[in-house]
Amino acid sequence: MSATSTHEITRLLLSWNDGDQMALDKLVPLVEAELRRLARTYMNRERAGHTLQTTALINEAYVRLIDSHSVQWQSRAHFYGIAAQVMRRILVDSARKRNYRKRGGGSHQITFNETLAITPAEDPNVLALDEALNELARIDERKARVVEMRFFGGLSEKETAVALSVSPETARRDWRLAKSWLLRQLSQESA
Repeated sequence: MSATSTHEITRLLLSWNDGDQMALDKLVPLVEAELRRLARTYMNRERAGHTLQTTALINEAYVRLIDSHSVQWQSRAHFYGIAAQVMRRILVDSARKRNYRKRGGGSHQITFNETLAITPAEDPNVLALDEALNELARIDERKARVVEMRFFGGLSEKETAVALSVSPETARRDWRLAKSWLLRQLSQESA
């Protein structure tokens, strides 16, 4: 994404904050491709035959993001960080409903490992990861947000640092420590 697009997205988000509905109309086409990429990444990590489709995930995310009147958008990175959080919640809600219908039958846990962030074809157990991530948030909220933004949101170190108002080195360190903690946590759960 070009610097012009990045600044344009931030400008439109700030205008939308101020109540300019025309800004939202201009914003949607600019963010659609990135939201579609995020949704495809999530859906590629889901099990085969998942009932929630990429388009449905994007549509539900749009609805929730547009209805987020309490959010004061700060930047493009902030928007995508929140979008990642929203998509994670949608997938977790979907998995909970599916497991509820199945009464917990057939679900299996896998471990979070270094290749998970690189290999989108893996099928992590969204509920196990969500539970571990919620536990991490109770211990260290910022590290959990870094995981959401990097793993779920696909943000770079620099974008994550900007969104969280920390240095890139802090974002890098938090990412490294959070991955190690999650790997250990998920390994213990599956043992």
